[in-house]
Amino acid sequence: MRPLIKSIAIICVITLVGFSASRVQASSEGDTPLPNKTWHFDGALGTFDKAALQRGFKIYKQVCSTCHSMKQMYYRDLTGLGYTGDEVKAIASEFTVIDGPNDEGEMFERAGLPSDHFVSPFANTKAAAYANNGAMPPDLSLITKARAGGPTYVYSVLTGYEETPHDMEGKILAGQHYNKYMKGHIIAMAAPLSDGMIAYEDGSPETLEQYAEDVSTFLHWASDPHMQQRKRLGINVFLYLLAFAGVMYATKRKVWFDKH
Repeated sequence: MRPLIKSIAIICVITLVGFSASRVQASSEGDTPLPNKTWHFDGALGTFDKAALQRGFKIYKQVCSTCHSMKQMYYRDLTGLGYTGDEVKAIASEFTVIDGPNDEGEMFERAGLPSDHFVSPFANTKAAAYANNGAMPPDLSLITKARAGGPTYVYSVLTGYEETPHDMEGKILAGQHYNKYMKGHIIAMAAPLSDGMIAYEDGSPETLEQYAEDVSTFLHWASDPHMQQRKRLGINVFLYLLAFAGVMYATKRKVWFDKH
């Protein structure tokens, strides 16, 4: 009986370690440590704030999507942000999709559908690089999984633009910018966000920090849309194992008590 209880205990510990590992570490790919930022979705009981997700999508749609694609996302996925089916249809219809060929062998344009991938801002990677001085904007579908620090890294880069310090003058070329959280402190993207540039209908602060937090939250959701379901399943398994361990322990006590 002891080996069984010991095995259950080990599984419980592994489950807790898994929850701890899901918390994004505030490490950095650059020279400056990332700030120690907490997120609503951190920890075993963390969840996504749907209001923040919708605000973050609004920022991606109005600002980020002019340069950055999200090729892994479908418009139908937006129901996970709390949008209704009709709202998703309306959002998708705002975009033009190249489809075909038709019966005449021609490609044609149509309004987007929920079943379509997010429309990319450029026709191909060559066009994207050409439009951005040779620096191709990365796809943002999995950006918080692809960068050390996850959403904290994205948040930090968006808020990390500063005046070029004297020791960096001459190192930053035309079309480049200083960002204290980027590796080498040089970034090709100009600061995309600033205070008051996007209106929030829910009364949330219209500040750079709030914009950066909201879009980072949305991008982290996009990279892991099933996080909440996975956490719920893990907690249920953990509680089941605890209850099972209790039943086994009580059974062991009763069996040995009857024998003695």
